[in-house]
Amino acid sequence: MSRRPRLTVRARLTLLYTGLFAVCGAIVVAISYALVAQLEPQAEGQQAPASFLARCRSEQLSVHPNGRVLAKCAAYFQLQGAQHQRHVTLSHLLQYSLLTLAVVIALAAILGWVAAGRALRPVHRITAAARAASEHNLSARVSLRGSRDELRELADTFDAMLDRLQAAFESQSRFIANASHELRTPLAVMRATVDVVLDNPESTAQDLREMAADVRAAVDHAERLIGALLILARNELGLTVHEQIDLATAAEDVLDLADLGDLRLHAELSPAPISGDPVLAERLLANLIDNATRYNSAGGEIWISTCASVGVSRLTVANTGPTIDPADAERIFQPFERLGHRATHDGFGLGLTIVASIVGVHGGTVTAHSRNDGGLSIIVTIPSAGSSVPPVSGEGTTNRRAQ
Repeated sequence: MSRRPRLTVRARLTLLYTGLFAVCGAIVVAISYALVAQLEPQAEGQQAPASFLARCRSEQLSVHPNGRVLAKCAAYFQLQGAQHQRHVTLSHLLQYSLLTLAVVIALAAILGWVAAGRALRPVHRITAAARAASEHNLSARVSLRGSRDELRELADTFDAMLDRLQAAFESQSRFIANASHELRTPLAVMRATVDVVLDNPESTAQDLREMAADVRAAVDHAERLIGALLILARNELGLTVHEQIDLATAAEDVLDLADLGDLRLHAELSPAPISGDPVLAERLLANLIDNATRYNSAGGEIWISTCASVGVSRLTVANTGPTIDPADAERIFQPFERLGHRATHDGFGLGLTIVASIVGVHGGTVTAHSRNDGGLSIIVTIPSAGSSVPPVSGEGTTNRRAQ
């Protein structure tokens, strides 16, 4: 069974415009006809008796006519003429009005078709851009110009969506390429280590033990990398655990296990309640403290603080270290992104990427700022768990300082 062809939006708009114009025109014609029809002679509808008409004829033919009768006859015939003229006028008015209305409706249909086409032109451009867009080509844009109306806002929103998609796909492509490279590195190390031992017919038990240690280290490296990638992949699905967490308590637990070496710690931990995943919260703090420890200077310092204000809980981790260009500070949240002085350290370049991912799934924001005297300051802001959070005060603050 064949389906009936559906009218296009342009055709439906044209029919709508034409129909509305036809209804309005018909109303105008009806009102005009009714108003003119009300202008009728006062004696309309009164038919003179035959005796009166016969007397009028006789008086007109009489040698000595009655003036009063002739005056009544003249008035009657004048009224009859006016009524006939009125009927002719109404008939012509109705004919000409309907003819004019038909012509104007046809013009309205043509103009409506043209106007609908012009109004829908941006929609066609958006459709063309959507068809041209694909996973490997998101460069098409509508770039609509003109007055800022609803269609202009739709086109700008569509362009902004394509910008976000293009950035996401490019980021995903870089992430996959970097992840593949990072995963190949430990595999290449293991293969090379095994090949060296196997190619040497005089390999001793000590050589085998050293090979096993190298392979174990490469496996641990790959395992940590895969674990980091799994955390990022899981965070893409959103937050699944919602428990009451105090960032100050979580920071205390992480600091108790942290190896700060010769670094000096300055901690001011006030209650900072949030709702989320406790495991991810501890991973967030562990990565920030590890980052502050790993990229610090010898005998440097670390500052960590938590606090709560109305509606948000804030975590700040700062450290001394090499000077960072302010323009490069935000790049460290990108996957596998390493600044110049960080490339010489161990790591995957995913620690702060995981931080940004964890903060994102908790509905917060994270920013990085270079310190004037060297090092980095990272500020995490997450919505508080309660609807109302008491203002920060000096009471209840935990101060920790480790030499």
